[in-house]
Amino acid sequence: MAVIHFIVHEILDQAPLLVGLIALIGLIALRKSFSEIVTGTLKVIVGFLILSGGANIIVGALAPLGNLVQSGFHLHGVIPTNEAIVGVAQKAFGAQTAVIMGLGFVVNLLLARFTRAKFIFLTGHHLFFMATVLAVVLGSAGITGTHQTILGAILAGTVSTAMPALVHPFTKKVTGGAEFALGHFNTLGYITAAALGKLVGKNSRTTEEIKVSPKFGFLRDSLVMTTLTMVVLYLILAIVAGPKAIASYTQGSNYIMYALTQALTFGAGIAVVLMGVRMILAEIIPAFQGIAQKIVPNAVPALDCPTVFPFAPTAVLVGFIASLIGGIIGMFLMGPLGLALIIPGMVPHFFDGGTAGVYGNATGGRRGAMIGAFVNGLLITVLPALLLAFMGSLGLANTTFGDSDFCWVGIVGGLFAKTGIAGAYVCTIVFCAILVALASYVTKRSAAMVDTDSSLRA
Repeated sequence: MAVIHFIVHEILDQAPLLVGLIALIGLIALRKSFSEIVTGTLKVIVGFLILSGGANIIVGALAPLGNLVQSGFHLHGVIPTNEAIVGVAQKAFGAQTAVIMGLGFVVNLLLARFTRAKFIFLTGHHLFFMATVLAVVLGSAGITGTHQTILGAILAGTVSTAMPALVHPFTKKVTGGAEFALGHFNTLGYITAAALGKLVGKNSRTTEEIKVSPKFGFLRDSLVMTTLTMVVLYLILAIVAGPKAIASYTQGSNYIMYALTQALTFGAGIAVVLMGVRMILAEIIPAFQGIAQKIVPNAVPALDCPTVFPFAPTAVLVGFIASLIGGIIGMFLMGPLGLALIIPGMVPHFFDGGTAGVYGNATGGRRGAMIGAFVNGLLITVLPALLLAFMGSLGLANTTFGDSDFCWVGIVGGLFAKTGIAGAYVCTIVFCAILVALASYVTKRSAAMVDTDSSLRA
């Protein structure tokens, strides 16, 4: 267990080190020079550290914003926060989570090696979160020990392979065919946003072509527009909520100036994230060619959601706001539906909603970005409420998982577990076989469409 704990928590759960290790293996497989191996590996690790640092800046700046919404409007309920619920769950399911994550990554590698879905999931913290939710729902249903870890690993590894594959046709549209995939467990929300964008976005212009008067030419800069929008949002909420709402954060300073500073800090976090993304993509894709050529033929790295932000920065902001509106409306639906009150969490609505905006924009322009992200907001409000029934005593906590894939996979795993050990194995194997077959079909069809487009251009 000590060895497994080290591998999981010191390597697999550390995205910079995990991706750096993969880059190192790829560069060695390509027989690059010592200088190139050191340079490429370190740049990938540093790039991920920069991205993580930017994400932490954003999360820190969003904390008082969420408090303004809750305290200012007197809301009390369950707040979906992955990090919080995982921290609580480790007390009872820490060892099981570690084994599920380690074995799940092995399952992912095996499926990538022997099926058409050649996607290696490299977002370490999301692998850890998925392992946690599966450990919780299986354990809460009475499936423990070896059966718990085997079933959890099969589900985690299969989902890690299939979800990047299922969303990849849309990812290629977002990125213009870039050689990486999306590895982020809100994939159901992104597929839904892209599908809705395709349905409602005919003749809708992209968010990146929003017309701006020459007098306000500075708004053409997506970073400036994002920062100014957040400044307005923070100040309005601060004024409505009053100084007491964030008194614990301000440490005696003026609450208006504090809100202004946090909005500007949010903008700085965005800038840092984009810089990290550019460094990662510049190094990981060439390094991954070694994995693709020597170890897992045609392997594709599945990376965290901020990697798509540079392709439509304005859509990120549109998606965040639309998703938050969807979350607020969904919150008021909880009572009539007989579900727990889910208070919108700023972090999932920014990262999930922003990414949903990018995908909706890729297929349906502005309408797609707004409607797709809005529905994403509803999904990450209703699904966490449904998941609570499968989390045992942890369902009584004031927090839960916030991303759609954690929720639906947790619900499916919980339902399988209720059939007993034998039933859980049968259901899991059948379900995973269907998921892998579907992922392989989508991958094959997507590749065929690319070949057809290439021949037509020729």
